[in-house]
Amino acid sequence: MISEIYDVIVVGGGHAGCEAAAAAANLGSKTLLVTMNMQTIGQMSCNPAMGGIAKGQIVREIDAMGGYSGIIADKSAIQFKMLNLSKGPAMWSPRTQNDRMLFAEEWRLALENTPNLDFFQDMVKNLIVENHTVKGIITSLGIEIKAKSVILTNGTFLNGLIHVGDKQLGGGRMGEPRSFGITEQLTSLGFEAGRMKTGTPPRIDGRTLDYSQMEEQKGDENPGKFSFLDTPLLKEQRSCHIVYTNEKVHDILREGFDRSPMFNGTIQSLGPRYCPSIEDKINRFAERNRHQLFVEPEGWKTVEVYVNGFSSSLPEDVQIRALREIPGFTNVKVFRPGYAIEYDYFPPTQLQHSLETKLIENLYFAGQINGTTGYEEAAGQGLIAGINAHNKVHGKEEFILNRDEAYIGVLIDDLITKGTDEPYRMFTSRAEYRLLLRQDNADIRLTEKSYKIGLATEERLRKTEEKIFKSKELETFLRETSLKPAIINPILQEMESSPVDQAYKAAQILTRPNINLNTLDRIDFIENKSKEYTTEVREQAEINIKYKGYIDKERENVSKLHRMENIKIPEDFDFTKIASLSAEAKIKMNAVKPKTIAQASRISGVSPADINVLLIYLGR
Repeated sequence: MISEIYDVIVVGGGHAGCEAAAAAANLGSKTLLVTMNMQTIGQMSCNPAMGGIAKGQIVREIDAMGGYSGIIADKSAIQFKMLNLSKGPAMWSPRTQNDRMLFAEEWRLALENTPNLDFFQDMVKNLIVENHTVKGIITSLGIEIKAKSVILTNGTFLNGLIHVGDKQLGGGRMGEPRSFGITEQLTSLGFEAGRMKTGTPPRIDGRTLDYSQMEEQKGDENPGKFSFLDTPLLKEQRSCHIVYTNEKVHDILREGFDRSPMFNGTIQSLGPRYCPSIEDKINRFAERNRHQLFVEPEGWKTVEVYVNGFSSSLPEDVQIRALREIPGFTNVKVFRPGYAIEYDYFPPTQLQHSLETKLIENLYFAGQINGTTGYEEAAGQGLIAGINAHNKVHGKEEFILNRDEAYIGVLIDDLITKGTDEPYRMFTSRAEYRLLLRQDNADIRLTEKSYKIGLATEERLRKTEEKIFKSKELETFLRETSLKPAIINPILQEMESSPVDQAYKAAQILTRPNINLNTLDRIDFIENKSKEYTTEVREQAEINIKYKGYIDKERENVSKLHRMENIKIPEDFDFTKIASLSAEAKIKMNAVKPKTIAQASRISGVSPADINVLLIYLGR
């Protein structure tokens, strides 16, 4: 038995577990990370990439608050792209392609260099629970470790079952054992559990591909990065490639449907709607004669390649035959086939917004155990769980991010309020205030908030304050600088924009759709001023000017939301006593126990009429 009593024990070394352990330890809690395999800490179980649409915003938010994901992604990046640049800034989303092995190594090193953090390799079979409060863990070796709080971040390992065609084997990832015992104990304590499914594509030998038959996808010409700190910028990048399936590929895949666990009833659970397997795609979208695949390198030196878009649980012989009909794949060799995995999860309506469970005090859930999918969603939850576990055991207030403050706030509120019966994935469309929640201003939104609780460093705060000051300074210059027609009209005509007949402020010209700060830099005195500022400052000033009207409107909507958030609902409120509420509203609200009218209004099945009844009952 380990005699030390930890403030926080984190179970699981994936993205949620790593961020949870780092946050709790950096805040000053004596923290223990327990994992089944020390060699797979920070493992990229699926694609070797971080970020993407809405997910990139989450990584930026984690970084702004002092988390590690952005730093690790920058240090292991082999390609950087800013997605959706043809759309407005609310949609811009950073993404890195990463070196899988280097990513895990950087996570391990970062955690080993974190004070207050210990490690232990073993499987956790049970929790020590006394009087509805968690008191520690029991490992498969029978070792009892006491703790003031426990965070479960078990990923896909809880009773994990891997499917390849008609073969099944227990595991949390291919080649790694599953975890058992925790689900059974939690359900005996009154928790509701369910099953979900996810999958992964085959990994192939890049030496056997003919890239000349594929479309090259290079990184950005001037690559950015995730972290707001001074992490290294990419000086060289590796290309990805795009290729397409065809009817012959689809015909071969269909031949295996009778041996597919998805179609023969072996798999009963739901998989991710927005990342379907290749067999699901050709079945659901039978009218399409091809589907896009991304051929992604796994690192700087390895020849292993990830076939993004070809997730499959079909028999391995069917997968290989179908792959060889894809252009450039004629001679392909497979390192390991794709597979599906089923695992236990706990519907997240059983949690508080702090990610503490409602049934067991000081027990927190983060990551796929809550029904989410994706490294970024898991990492964001891990960060919040780590902060709140630390705060709880040290008698501090819970740390909650609202929907208007962060994508992480949207994610957690969606899970707690609406629940999920399929793997939840973040999209920009899930956020009502996405123009406020941009990737470029995550530090402005969150760093001071994190600094106040002791997580973000003073260095981060100073960098953020400087960015705010400089962007306001540049904004003021552009709002006060007049441009006479003789100066600006030649540029406007070149940009096919209407000329002006009198002097206009530079900021007014900047609001035109096809004009940006780079355009105005053709004017000497503007260029001389703007080159004093970093790219990040210029971007911030330009967005604030161009989208001021929209931003102000969203802030007005936020203030309306806050008025609803201020109308509290008593914790012991019994919704069944209100006769005028719909039957569905009574059931849903009693299950979720919303704390405010705003939260109640977001519960699926609760109508505006139900909210009006509730407001009247509360005297509003």
